[in-house]
Amino acid sequence: MAERIGADLRALRKARDITLVELSAAVGRSVGWLSQVERGLAEPSVRDLGLLARHLGVSVSLFFRSASKRPEEQGVVLRSEDRIPIGSRATGLMEELLSPSLGGAFEMIRSTFAPHADSGGTRSARGREDGGVVISGRLLLTIDGVEFALGPGDSFQFAGGDYAWRNDQDQPAVVHWIIAPPVY
Repeated sequence: MAERIGADLRALRKARDITLVELSAAVGRSVGWLSQVERGLAEPSVRDLGLLARHLGVSVSLFFRSASKRPEEQGVVLRSEDRIPIGSRATGLMEELLSPSLGGAFEMIRSTFAPHADSGGTRSARGREDGGVVISGRLLLTIDGVEFALGPGDSFQFAGGDYAWRNDQDQPAVVHWIIAPPVY
């Protein structure tokens, strides 16, 4: 389990462009300790994980997904009942991490866009590539100023562009989103 937690920590830290020095200082631990945790040589306490999670902007439960599953499944298979919610219903976007590991070249996310919700403006995808497929509902996706009306089965892919989203419908829109490199 220590190896998986370490790999997830490293992936999260790098995705946020935070150095070992910065993160270790933020949680009051040494760089050597954090390096050992990331390499799976030391196991952080629940308190340490809570501090790390808070600084990285994720729930501490992210580190325990599938912890009770068979060892050969950990980091390879993520069961639906073990998915970790990310975000808040208050923002109009609720996400679940579908990826069993954060250490790969991409991550998969199930995004549920609430009825009549929007992104609140343009977002930047600089330094990454996004793609996805609409599973249900309808979503308006604007990429570099061009608006696309997407429905079930429609897919998209863009690299490094500015984007925004909006759900004008009375029902949620569900999209399976792929992001490279991982951001969660």
